[in-house]
Amino acid sequence: MFAIFGVRRHVAAFKARTCCPATPYPYTFGGQVRKPPFLGVAFVGKSSKITGVVHKIILLFVPICALAIYLYAHHNWRPLPAGTTIDRIVVQKSARNLSIFRAGKRLKTYRVALGRNPVGPKQEEGDMKTPEGIYKIDNRNAQSSFHLALHISYPSDDDNRRTAERGVSAGSDIMIHGIRNGLGWMGAFHRWRDWTAGCIALTDEEIEELWRVTPDGTTIEMRP
Repeated sequence: MFAIFGVRRHVAAFKARTCCPATPYPYTFGGQVRKPPFLGVAFVGKSSKITGVVHKIILLFVPICALAIYLYAHHNWRPLPAGTTIDRIVVQKSARNLSIFRAGKRLKTYRVALGRNPVGPKQEEGDMKTPEGIYKIDNRNAQSSFHLALHISYPSDDDNRRTAERGVSAGSDIMIHGIRNGLGWMGAFHRWRDWTAGCIALTDEEIEELWRVTPDGTTIEMRP
């Protein structure tokens, strides 16, 4: 019996000397589980480095996004040279495009917003539709409630005759204009929906250019 007990003790001692855990930690000391302090320090150091990289990425990303938003909202791409004049404007309502021409050559196309009820020709005052047909730029208003305004010669005699037969008013004050004064900061974001009462809206930067190159008497054709 003592021999068996001795063999077991030697086997246990042998296992204790030869068997090692996969990792030396956590270990016990004085009946308490201890963890090496350097593991926590290493983790904190690595976390700090990751946080620093994230902060650098954010600091780089924010100004890039701000610049991209500004360019989208306010930059006037391919500005027309000084002294440029046009003789024709074509508005394609379904495409929300306004193109300008000189001697049959298209010089530039702008994206626009239309009346809040854009489909179909204007039928009467207050229907929020943008007219369709051929008109003229017959006047301009530098003191408009919307940044600069080029007046369109709507209604024509035919428009007045047609609406008179129905006993309604054709409406008036159809313009190409910029954004409402005080809201110019929104720039091209105004085009995300049709919002006018029947007018054609550009950004402030775009209407300033169009104002400069468009003489009174310019033909404007507004297509469906």
